Amino acid sequence: MLPYKYMKFLGIDYGAKRIGIAVSDESGKLAFPKEVLKNGSKIFAELAKMIKTENILEIVIGESTNLKNQKNKIFEDIENFILILKKEFKLPIHKQKEFFTSVEAQMKEGKEKNNARKIKKIKKMKNDAEAATLILQRYLDRRFQEERKNN
Repeated sequence: MLPYKYMKFLGIDYGAKRIGIAVSDESGKLAFPKEVLKNGSKIFAELAKMIKTENILEIVIGESTNLKNQKNKIFEDIENFILILKKEFKLPIHKQKEFFTSVEAQMKEGKEKNNARKIKKIKKMKNDAEAATLILQRYLDRRFQEERKNN
């Protein structure tokens, strides 16, 4: 068993309109959905507040590529976002492939069919936080496996 150490992570599913947020437990082993933030001029102030409140030590952001591992249309936006994150927060930032995280998040919601616009929007926003959770959990699992292998 690895010794307990405090290591709290912030997971980010970047989107042009919305940014899904997840946080880990204090041991850095489990990821939980936190919220969805509007991507806009206040995003870094909101993230700063959350990083301080949650005592975040590292950030994990979804790396968006297509199935051939090539850059897709949002790849450059994510890279620019990462540059600002590094400058603003001076925390370690890790990238985690985000293949199908949005699809998985939608599948977790089940196959409920309701055409009400408001309900669809709420579900979509919840899916962004779920996608961030999947991204973060994949990173935490990979990190844990690497630690076990090295010990």
